[in-house]
Amino acid sequence: MQILQVQIHVLAEHLEAFREATLENARNSRREPGIARFDFLEQSDDPTRFLLIEVYRDAAAPALHKETAHYLAWIERVTPLLAEPRTRQWYTNIDPGDQDFLKA
Repeated sequence: MQILQVQIHVLAEHLEAFREATLENARNSRREPGIARFDFLEQSDDPTRFLLIEVYRDAAAPALHKETAHYLAWIERVTPLLAEPRTRQWYTNIDPGDQDFLKA
């Protein structure tokens, strides 16, 4: 499993448009065979900050995700809505192991 966390800061006047676009992207992303999990979270104390947690089944899946129509449409739609560029970090799960990761 490869796990990506993406931090996103959205301009306050574009929150609803961002939420709509990201919900559509998240729903479509969950249908991809290479994605085990795709979570869309809003920061509790700041509604302009969001977190995406994307869990990929293998090393090839992230590149395939970036080629999908829904991802490309999302990038085009949300980039002008951002207060600053997205930041991201990659993680590898340690425990539980890959076979039990989604059961935890």
